[in-house]
Amino acid sequence: MKGKTALALALHAFVIWLGCGLTIAIGRGTVGLDTTLQLHAIVAPALAVLVSSVYFTQFGATSPLVAATFFVSFIVIMDATLVALVFEKSYAMFASVLGTWLPFLLIFIATYVTGLWVRGRGSVDQRDDIPA
Repeated sequence: MKGKTALALALHAFVIWLGCGLTIAIGRGTVGLDTTLQLHAIVAPALAVLVSSVYFTQFGATSPLVAATFFVSFIVIMDATLVALVFEKSYAMFASVLGTWLPFLLIFIATYVTGLWVRGRGSVDQRDDIPA
C-alpha cells in the first residue's frame, strides 16, 4: 500500500472514529449510556457510509474489502490504545456487544457495501454504450 493511499485511508477512518467518539462523549452526559449506545449503533454505520462514499469517490485506490478492513482495524486500534487505556482506563468497553462489537461490524458492512455501490455506479456511468 502506497503512502498516499494509507494516509487517505487513515484520515477517513479517523473521521469515523472521531464522530463515534463524540457521539459517545456527548450522548453519555445528555441522554444516558443505554440510549447513547443505541444511538451509536445507528450513527457509526451512517458515518461510515458518508465518509466511505467520499473516500471511494475522491480516492478509491483500494478495494471495498481493503478499505472496510482498514477502517475497522484503525478504529479498533484507536479504541484499544487510546480510548480504553487513556480515557476509560479499562477494557470493559470491549465486553459490550452493543457498544463496541456491533458498531465495528456495522462500520465494516457499511464501508464495504458503499464501496461496492460507488464502484459499481462509476463503472456503469463510464461505459460508452449506456447513457449516464
